[in-house]
Amino acid sequence: MIDFVDPAAVAGLSTRTLTDGHYAGSRYVHISYPEFRNAPALNRALRAEAERKWRDFGGRTKGRAAYQRPELNVDWQLAAASAQAIAVRLRTGEFQGAGWAYSTHTYWFDRRSGKVAESAGLLDGEHALRQLAQLVQEQLKGRGSQVEREEVTAAGDRFDSMAFNRGGDLVVEFDDCQIGPCSLGRLAVAIPMERVRPLLSEFGRRAQDSVREAARSVQDSVRDSVREAAKRAPAESPQAVSNQAGSVDCAKAKCVALTFDDGPGPYTAKLLDILRKDQARATFFVVGSNAAAQPDLVKRMSAEGHLVGNHTWDHKDLSKQATSRITDSLARTEDAVSTAIGQRPTLARSPYGTASQAVRDVAAELGLSLVDWDIDVKDLFADKAGDIADLAVRKAHPGAIILMHDIHRETVDAVPDILKRLRGKGYSFVTVPELYGSAGMQAGRLYRSGSELPGKRPLT
Repeated sequence: MIDFVDPAAVAGLSTRTLTDGHYAGSRYVHISYPEFRNAPALNRALRAEAERKWRDFGGRTKGRAAYQRPELNVDWQLAAASAQAIAVRLRTGEFQGAGWAYSTHTYWFDRRSGKVAESAGLLDGEHALRQLAQLVQEQLKGRGSQVEREEVTAAGDRFDSMAFNRGGDLVVEFDDCQIGPCSLGRLAVAIPMERVRPLLSEFGRRAQDSVREAARSVQDSVRDSVREAAKRAPAESPQAVSNQAGSVDCAKAKCVALTFDDGPGPYTAKLLDILRKDQARATFFVVGSNAAAQPDLVKRMSAEGHLVGNHTWDHKDLSKQATSRITDSLARTEDAVSTAIGQRPTLARSPYGTASQAVRDVAAELGLSLVDWDIDVKDLFADKAGDIADLAVRKAHPGAIILMHDIHRETVDAVPDILKRLRGKGYSFVTVPELYGSAGMQAGRLYRSGSELPGKRPLT
């Protein structure tokens, strides 16, 4: 196992997202990766890899029938983040009808030189790589006859995902189906520290040492936190509400709910500045991994009167997931939001708008109302802020739920014009539950249209 670093503890970290699927119809794509202050080479490498994955997937799935809905999903973890090194582990999942297949690729960044290295850069040349292949083959001997040990060689991409665990052992990961049947799933081995140390490059040794030192520091911190938590009685987080809810009566006023998906991202802070200046409230459906990486932005959303909702942990199509996976994705995001704002989200939006009966059942169990939309401004593929604003203003109506994305620069640039023009038409900007007045919203129900005031019509 790899001990991943909490991204919220890394100063200067933000997230980037590439997404497709709301309008293309033939496939779903959601790629998330981190961006770091003072690590431009690493940022460029991650961006290039994300774009390459998107481009290759698009080429392989071009012309597929819409009902097949192939899906590409890339998320990330930090395998290291110290004064010496950063390691970003990209985890790629592909769904093409028969189930999910996963691969990993870990990029290392040497803070001293400012250069990016593939995982093989941890080793001292080709000779060390061949020796590592032999050590890995030895470790795989007891894994059963299905594991194809002879496939572990120094050639190709066998060693593109490596990181150190807290003891300094080198963890070597293999992709699904790479050295055995796909049914085996993730295969990984840990080469003991004392055996791998002679094979490491100068940077590899510094990276190994920094991971071990960081692990000791984290262990001390966790021990102190556990002791402190044990002194406090547990308390359930209250339900999330806007601290300004009730200031507008949507039974009498023309109300519209602006909703923003997929963040927080690099433009979320600017959006919050705009909304605060114009005294407008919105509902943010955050992706759990982004929220966990940037809790201060989530906290600011809540503090400034907005409502934070649940958009799953990694933005996978929930209709392709088993019930346990749906529950885990929503529950992990609930934990991330609750940790940031001290309130439990009661609204959720299913990625790509897919909400099967299984999704509705899980939402009901978790006390979540599902929120769709009735106006899509198609901002993810708009090049001009003016086009986004024109569509939002033209389609707006009392009680509308408008879909937008705060991960998109043009969307945020369009918001001041949307606020000005709709306010000129007499609209007030509220959070989604405020559209429904005293009737409230029920867990497990799917809400889309705000055409009836109050007590909007849920989809059942």
